[in-house]
Amino acid sequence: MSKEAKQKKESGDKKDAAPKAKGPVPKPRMRVKYEKDVVPSLMKRFGYKNVNQVPRLDKIVINMGVGDAVSDAKLIDEAVNCLRDISGQKPVVTRSKKAISNFKLRENIPIGAKVTLRGVRMWEFFDRLVAITIPRIRDFRGLPRKSFDGFGNYTMGLKEQIVFLEVDRDKIAKISGMDICINTTASNNEEGFGLLEELGMPFRKQ
Repeated sequence: MSKEAKQKKESGDKKDAAPKAKGPVPKPRMRVKYEKDVVPSLMKRFGYKNVNQVPRLDKIVINMGVGDAVSDAKLIDEAVNCLRDISGQKPVVTRSKKAISNFKLRENIPIGAKVTLRGVRMWEFFDRLVAITIPRIRDFRGLPRKSFDGFGNYTMGLKEQIVFLEVDRDKIAKISGMDICINTTASNNEEGFGLLEELGMPFRKQ
């Protein structure tokens, strides 16, 4: 290939290439709300003197236990695909730590899946959870206030994975539940509750 033909080819390749995004990636909507509204509100509410004292979301862990996978291994693949669609991240398969003969459970066999979200994916998932998913729960009357662990972390359970819009009900062979653990940097339940309440978690009224 001549030098002139090579230059034309390189020029054509550059034109066909997709344009690169310019500027910084925008922050998730819930992260902006936290920095703009929640931080000042919590500083006033708890009397913090330094911004670094204000609790924040640390990580969100979503766990699906699939007990029936002992007899049907395909349910594990279904759980993995479900969590991947919900979180936008590849889940990890969880395995049994010991054998339990009464449940026909052998050691080190797949019994569920989990995914840990941090950063942008964590904020985006939390936004969808609060704004879209929780309001779709059947007969919802608010989240219980007693599900904190003493250190400001909150765990909630969902009975059906189909409350997430990302899950295609037609592709689900078995309705399964999941646990969602929201870890915060709060030092106690009161601060953790204040953080999640300010972020829009719909807790049950006392």
